[in-house]
Amino acid sequence: MHQNRAIDAGPVDFERIFEAAAEPMLVLNPAADRVIDANPAACRLLGYDHDALRDIRVTALHPGQLPALIVFTDGVLAKGEFRTRGLKPRHAAGHELLVEYAGSRLGDGPTPDLLLIVCDLAALRKRETDTEADLYIRGGIEEWQRVERFFRDVERENQLILRAAGEGIYGVNADGKTTFVNPAAERMLGWKAEELVGKDMHSIVHHTHADGSHYPAIHCPIYAAFRDGAVHKVDSEVFWRKDGGRFFVEYTSTPIRDRGSLIGAVIVFRDITQRREADERLRAALAEVEQLRTRLEQDNEYLQEEIRLQTNHRGIIGISAAMQKTLQQIDLVAPTEASVLISGESGTGKELIARAIHGASKRSHRPLIRVNCAAVARDMFESEFFGHARGALAGALRDRPGRFELADGGTLFLDEIGDIPLELQGKLLRVLQEGQFERVGEARTRNVDVRVIAATNRDLGAAVRDRRFREDLYFRLNVFPIESVPLRERVDDIPLLAQHFLKAAAHKLKISDPRLTEGDMRRLVQYAWPGNVRELQNVMEHAAILARNGRIRIDLPSGGLLRTAAGRNGTATLLTEDERRERDRANIIAALDACCGKVFGPGGAAELLNVRPTTLASRIKTLGIEVKRENVGRRGRESGEPIATV
Repeated sequence: MHQNRAIDAGPVDFERIFEAAAEPMLVLNPAADRVIDANPAACRLLGYDHDALRDIRVTALHPGQLPALIVFTDGVLAKGEFRTRGLKPRHAAGHELLVEYAGSRLGDGPTPDLLLIVCDLAALRKRETDTEADLYIRGGIEEWQRVERFFRDVERENQLILRAAGEGIYGVNADGKTTFVNPAAERMLGWKAEELVGKDMHSIVHHTHADGSHYPAIHCPIYAAFRDGAVHKVDSEVFWRKDGGRFFVEYTSTPIRDRGSLIGAVIVFRDITQRREADERLRAALAEVEQLRTRLEQDNEYLQEEIRLQTNHRGIIGISAAMQKTLQQIDLVAPTEASVLISGESGTGKELIARAIHGASKRSHRPLIRVNCAAVARDMFESEFFGHARGALAGALRDRPGRFELADGGTLFLDEIGDIPLELQGKLLRVLQEGQFERVGEARTRNVDVRVIAATNRDLGAAVRDRRFREDLYFRLNVFPIESVPLRERVDDIPLLAQHFLKAAAHKLKISDPRLTEGDMRRLVQYAWPGNVRELQNVMEHAAILARNGRIRIDLPSGGLLRTAAGRNGTATLLTEDERRERDRANIIAALDACCGKVFGPGGAAELLNVRPTTLASRIKTLGIEVKRENVGRRGRESGEPIATV
């Protein structure tokens, strides 16, 4: 060899062999990416003179083949010897050469290793002399062996990764035969690697769908990877264990190529059974939540309808002139946005009037929020009305909206408005005027759209004069005043109310409907009812509890105010003949209405008033009362619908 060649001197015969060898030989330094030496046969094969070949980089001699070059050189350095047909050196004329490289490592010292590359042309020449059939058979065998070597190399070179991986990993060749299986796949599938290698993996672990139907291999995405060359990812199928059990998997099938040809696929899978079960539980929980939400909406709609039925002013029981005036006022103010101040004694039905106004207003689709101002502690008024931020008060562990915020878009009913502390009245006035407020402990200003209906049993005018109530707030609330009259001024309504309350109590106690006698009705009408409608309701419920065999006993307070014995000033109440006739007429109409127009027989008005049927018929004729059963039930008594009362 030439004097400047970098090969170890060694015996002289070696240099002669190198120079005289018929097989092309190259000496490479992979670390420096240089051709160190080349024999004449190599120069002739590659079309370069000796000096020109020594100046060429190894990567330039194999353009575009860096990955294959790295695999080859690393294989020689690691194993001492390595062969490949995957490298095609470029001839000086520009075309690629088909050769087989056989590489050997030169030198064992600490200096960079050199490689001796022999271009084996004998195998290529032999293939040129083979018959076409021999080439086909030998090519198939060699291709099979090459694929087998490839997968063995993959398994061997990635052994640490395969063993450490938590996911199951296995390989299949282009025929669907298993080439390797990692330990995680063995654990999940229950099969040993030696039981699977060389077998059709689909027919062993992937043969059946989750629903039990057959899974043809031709439809398998795992096998499709080495047919279409695409990566297939699936998360809705099952693998089957050796014991016959199944588990849901998420897998990715990645095609493997060698020299541009698809030779198989590597499959990575994981058990997602627990995840799917968690997803199923979550979906079931969400479905249940949706069902509960729908049911809650339906229940809320039903309850709102019940409230409308019970509180709508058209369902209010009352035929007296005072009640008719109140109903007219409700009709007038309900469609507007005006504030309403309802005044009257306790128990007269002020909240019912407020609900009737809200129900007939444009805000009826939003809630009516009630605040009993008399029940709120003085130091909690501001928090109750405007809410508070977390930490603003002792025990305030979270943000809490106030009543104004809850009533946004709806109506706020302030019961017993006269009990609001004077120092808070200014803040309440600001909300009514500007529609703005701040939560306690929060600087943010919030906007709100609320209609206010207030109620009181006090004389607010006198409170304004005594400077116990702000005059500007009073005028802001008293835009449209309504008086809820006491029951003693609604005598004509007492029989209807009494019968309604008695039926409601009987239904609650699950007893047959008891009947009021004429004597019972006379006592109820004569009583002054200082507790108003609320007291009447309590008396009738008490009477229903004491009822026996359809007969009731009405207990009124002894020494109570009796209208026939004493009036408001303790003087006797006198009735003119016309007043007496009108009272009797109203009493009979009330009885007929309570009995749905039935005059005679069980449950008829005659029985209710405790008079002979002929006597009642005579009075009806004398007083000019027209009996029409189909019209008497106008308040829904025949249908059994609940009727709210005032």
